[in-house]
Amino acid sequence: MTRTTAANPATWPPPPGTPATLAEFARALLAAYGPQGWWPLLGHAGSNPTRSGSGAGYHPGDYSFPHDARQRFEICAGAILTQNTAWPNVERALRNLAATGLLAPPAILAAAPERLETAVRPAGYYRAKSRKLQAFSKLWLELDGRPPSRGQLLATWGVGPETADSMLLYAWGQPELVVDAYTNRVLLHHGFLAAPLPYARLKAFCLERLPADVPALQEFHALAVEHAKRLAQATGRLSRARREPAGAPTIPAPPGASACG
Repeated sequence: MTRTTAANPATWPPPPGTPATLAEFARALLAAYGPQGWWPLLGHAGSNPTRSGSGAGYHPGDYSFPHDARQRFEICAGAILTQNTAWPNVERALRNLAATGLLAPPAILAAAPERLETAVRPAGYYRAKSRKLQAFSKLWLELDGRPPSRGQLLATWGVGPETADSMLLYAWGQPELVVDAYTNRVLLHHGFLAAPLPYARLKAFCLERLPADVPALQEFHALAVEHAKRLAQATGRLSRARREPAGAPTIPAPPGASACG
């Protein structure tokens, strides 16, 4: 995927009558913010390419990751640890696991509960997340290097749809899509949706309108998160200035959008 020239999302939508598709909007986000370099990895020296993020380990424009099974497992562990917390907390927990020799399935399964919980504590819900890491580590060893099916992941305790899709998209390079509250927020703001959608319907809505290309799907998820943060920052600035924020723009709806509202 290469960075292209497109309209800045801040001035979206295009003039009335101009076709506006979700794929075009994705290209506009990429042009405005550039490649995001997700999923971040501890052993990689890259930095976060956006001003709203924090942390290190990003690799913008390099879609060759993960390079080995160790990085693949780290991505999966991060996908579990990031449930209901911010990424800097996950990074601290991952560094704890790595520093204590616990960032590997056999070590996680053999660890005393207190030791594992202490390492995971910065990510919150440390008892539950420790158990989730153990459940996933058991599946990992059973897979013996084979990629899992989505059904296998969802049958694993502690792995829900968003976590499973994160693992498949970023760790195994499968053409799944991760959607979340940020995705709903962005698509609502720009008129692609009339109302928030539950996970499965939102994912299907996006997949029907985006290229079935792994780098493009990785970027769309990351860029939606970044754009949602920028929208929140802009709204906050307007509120602090005692001004009414601009309403969500109206754009030509993609084909079939009315059925998803």
